This record gives sequence, structure tokens and C-alpha cells, in this order.
Amino acid sequence: MTRLTVAIRDTAARIDAATPAHRDRAVDALRAFAVLGVVLGHWLVTALAADGRSLRTASPLQHMPWLAPVSWACQTLAVFFLVGGHVATRSYASARERGTPYRRWLHARLARLFGPVVAVLTLWTAVTLALLLSDAEYGTVRTLVKLALSPMWFLLVFAALTAATPLVARMHPLWPLAVVLHVDVLRFGLGAPGGLGWLNLAAGWLVPYTLGAAWTRGELRGRRPGWVLLGGGTAATAALVGWAGYPASMVGVPGAEVSNLNPPTLAAVTFGLAQCGLALLLRDRLRHAMRRPVAWAAVALVNLSAMTVFLWHQTALMATTAALLPAGPLPGLHTVPDGLGWVAARAAWLPVLVLALVVCGAAFRTWERGGGGRRRKRSRVVRAHLPMTERTPHV
Repeated sequence: MTRLTVAIRDTAARIDAATPAHRDRAVDALRAFAVLGVVLGHWLVTALAADGRSLRTASPLQHMPWLAPVSWACQTLAVFFLVGGHVATRSYASARERGTPYRRWLHARLARLFGPVVAVLTLWTAVTLALLLSDAEYGTVRTLVKLALSPMWFLLVFAALTAATPLVARMHPLWPLAVVLHVDVLRFGLGAPGGLGWLNLAAGWLVPYTLGAAWTRGELRGRRPGWVLLGGGTAATAALVGWAGYPASMVGVPGAEVSNLNPPTLAAVTFGLAQCGLALLLRDRLRHAMRRPVAWAAVALVNLSAMTVFLWHQTALMATTAALLPAGPLPGLHTVPDGLGWVAARAAWLPVLVLALVVCGAAFRTWERGGGGRRRKRSRVVRAHLPMTERTPHV
């Protein structure tokens, strides 16, 4: 057994021992999978094709639409909202029992979300100014900034739903689902303005969020709710894609007339219901798997840096692309994603992107859950047995 293996097992054992006994590790595992799914999805379906001095966004799904199943595996936002609704509802109920005012509870929740955002906005403000002053092409600058800030929409929606937790904690998921259905009927069936679809930005993600609240209330016990959601969501999504003309891809494709994600369509919501059903069915297996110290340590560490990973993964992609541009065009990094050769090349670049993300995480980890330079609170994922440098509050 090598020293590295011993060190990993020792660290994993300490993390396992430092975890509160009452913690539901399945919840953290689902959150970790959701975050990593989004990151992997973006890295696989986002390309920055070089055209002389300019960079433009492209997607392999434009040229190879039969790769749509990749988006099914990596579009995991519904699971994130499911877990978010579950955790927020439970947290608010606990705060009420302790007599914590709503304003104080909300401030604590949102501070964990938006603390790391300051670093992203600061860096990209400086980068944008530097690029514009250096006569970089405006289209390239716009492309880079749009990609870097694209994760922000999720935070705004998640923050709004978190703030509305006291109002929506007892809402039945069928109500927001009905809103999504009627909005799509008006948009696609009766010719209503496309802007009406933005109502689904809140209603669509409110569906899994309220499912999370129902989970907290104990209404999703057993396996039957999971099977109903998985079966019903899968059947509805297949019908919408196969017969109602919804796109097969569950992420946006540049140039496509309709995006399932921007804003969410009924197909995206029913697909999310299927994902939530699968997540509920996997709870017991995940709890069992998380008893293994190494597996739990990996999940805990992802949770400790979830916001950093989420906010900086696009920057890691762009930094890698830009840094190697003088040596390019390199397949899978600067070339048009129009064949399986690009897919294989991009897969080979994934370890480099992970390394770039680790560098970003190391540089900006002090902003995770507490702001730069401020003393961070003790983590609720793992507690006293970890060194101070490894403690970070948990979403």
C-alpha cells in the first residue's frame, strides 16, 4: 500500500469521524452529483471555436443531434432544486423552532449563495476591461463574459425560491406544473408572445423545489412516489419529444428555435420529475454507499466547495482555451465540434479542465461561504476533527 493510499484513507477516516451522526449523507450525495453533472455537461456540450482572433460558441449538439442523450445525463438542475427545497424547508422549520427571525434566517442562507459571487464579478470586470482596452474583438469579449456569468441565472432563481420558502413550503407541486403547462399551450399552441415563457423560469423550477418541501414533510416516504415520478415523468417527456415536437436535447443548442432550458419548457419539467423520481429511489442505496469513508469524503469535499465549483467551471474552460490559443487550433479545444473526433479530443481535455478548476478553487476558496479574508464558520458537513483550512459552511 503506497503512502498516498494511506494518506487518502486516513483523511477519509477523519472526515467520516467528523461528520455528525444525524446527517443524511444521501442528500449531500445527490447535491454533489447534481453539481458535477452540470459541470460535466457544460464541458462536454460547450465549445469555443477559434476563427482567427475571435472565439465563438458552438455545440456538438448542433452538428450531432443524436448526442442528445448526453444532455439527459448531465442536465441535473432538477435534482439540485429538489435537494434545495428539502434542505431549505427543513432549515426554516428548525429556525422557527429556535425562534430565529425570518430575516436572519434568509440572510444566512443567501450569504452562502452570494459570497463567492463577489470574486467572480470582480475578476471578470477586470478581465473585461483589460480585453476591451487591448482591442480584443467585441464579439469575443461578449462570448466570454456571457459564458462566465451564465451560472448567475441559477443563483437568482434559487435565491428567489429560497426567499419564498415560507410561502411555498406547503404548496403542492401540481400547481406550478399547471402553470408551466398553460404557458406552453399559450406559447406553442395559441401563438402567444414568446416572452410569456419566462414565467416558467420560476414556475418550472418551483416544481422540484416544492417536491423537496414535500420530502421534508414526509410525503414522499417509501418507493412508490419515486416510481410514480420516474415512470410518469419519463412517459410524459417521451410523448412531448416524440409527438408534440419538443427538442430532444435538455440543454440549449445554439441556433435552435426552441430551447428546453431557456426558459424551461414542459418537457424540461417532466424530465426533471423523472430525475427527481430516480433520486428518491436511490436514497437508501446512497445512504448505504456513503458509509464508506472514501466515498463520503469525496462527496463531502465536493459539497464544501460546491459554489466555487459551480461558479468557476466555465472560467476554467475559458482560461484553458485562451491560454493554449497560441498553440492552436487544438482539436477538442478550439475546433468546430462537428464529429466524433472532437468528442474524443474533448474527453481527453477533461483532466486539464479539472486541473484548471482546482487552481481556480485554490485561488478563490476563501470566498466560499464567507467572503474573502473573513473568518469562516464551522462546516455543518464535517466538524471538529478537520483542520481549520478544510472547514467551510455548507449550503
